Amino acid sequence: MLGAEARQRTDAELVSDSLAGSEAAYGELVRRYQDTLYRHAERMSGGRDEAADIVQTALIKAYRNLGSCQNPNRVGAWLFRITANTCKDHLKARRKDHVKMEDVPGLMEADGDDPAEALERRSMRSLIDQALRRLPLEQREAFVMKHVEGFSYQEMGQMLGVSVPALKMRVHRARDGLQELLEDLT
Repeated sequence: MLGAEARQRTDAELVSDSLAGSEAAYGELVRRYQDTLYRHAERMSGGRDEAADIVQTALIKAYRNLGSCQNPNRVGAWLFRITANTCKDHLKARRKDHVKMEDVPGLMEADGDDPAEALERRSMRSLIDQALRRLPLEQREAFVMKHVEGFSYQEMGQMLGVSVPALKMRVHRARDGLQELLEDLT
């Protein structure tokens, strides 16, 4: 029973089985991509509970519209785009002063840090959080995807349906905006 059962099914197979009514197949797709979707939603929304709600909403939308996924082999990018759009909708509906970024890699306390360094990191993270909140949503999204998530411009373009030059411009403007905002805040 190792043959077909042991091999990992492709995304396209899981999409096909999901469309045929297999909840288990959709559950497998969710397990494959939920961590990436959650990390993005958390960094965009700034809150764990909000991120969980955003991802849940996005996955429900995806399930209802799975038949519209044009390339089942790239269902991960399709799910990411739905999640990114759900984040945008959520953030537009929410007051800006509630946006909070809790986790910026490289700014977290490492084991053994002395209290002064930890306090300085928290202070810097707070300043970055304030500056990120003030960026336009599209710039913030591009900056987070590029510099926090580590996606290439090509991956970002596929997930968001935006051209690479447009994404490069968004990231460039976000960097410039952050630099200017951080100078104003310090």
